[in-house]
Amino acid sequence: MIRLGVNIDHVATLRNARGEDHPNILNAAKFVMKNGADLITIHLREDRRHIKDNDLKILSKFKSIPINLEMACNKKMLNIALKAKPSYVCIVPEKRIEITTEGGLNLKKNFQALKANINILNRKKIRTSLFINPKIQDIKLSKLIGAKCIEIHTGTISRKIKSKKKYQKDLKNIIACCKYANAIGLEVHAGHGLDYKTAKILSKLKEIKEFNIGHFIIGESIFVGINKVIKKFKKICK
Repeated sequence: MIRLGVNIDHVATLRNARGEDHPNILNAAKFVMKNGADLITIHLREDRRHIKDNDLKILSKFKSIPINLEMACNKKMLNIALKAKPSYVCIVPEKRIEITTEGGLNLKKNFQALKANINILNRKKIRTSLFINPKIQDIKLSKLIGAKCIEIHTGTISRKIKSKKKYQKDLKNIIACCKYANAIGLEVHAGHGLDYKTAKILSKLKEIKEFNIGHFIIGESIFVGINKVIKKFKKICK
């Protein structure tokens, strides 16, 4: 069964719109876990546009809530992660001007910095993953960097499926990447832009062990309730 990580960044986005404390991030995390999530994903962006430092501090106190911290690769974020000690860290690319993460890491350009950060996180026994584009070369580099897992950026295939464009070539590429990663000992995760249809298609790949889904879950929950959305995704994950 594929694990389901629920990203609650946009619960924080809604809260921040009023500058108050509703909806409460801790309550959201507890509610999501109670309704079937396997872990909580949060992205502490450098501009703090949604999740804040205090959110991470509060959530980190509850060891019953597995936290997957998405973060940029720099010394400041590394120090925050080491202090908070989340269960998992996923290093992602980050640009201030982007609306959302636009693609995978440039592993070649940032090889040494990534390797140094991953090495420190591994020594602290924090499971590490790298958010990458579905490319065999990036999987090879991820292994050399020392990551335990990779999270494949599924934004491109998700957009094609939603717009009813041909996606078979993208799917074949993702299948090849998943098989290769699994063969060299990297756990495979998938995330970005996933909805019911895309998740259902990718759930057939036995190499994928974890989905991380945020925007669609929070958006769809407005209409049917977050408990029902999670339940549907859990059914897909089976």
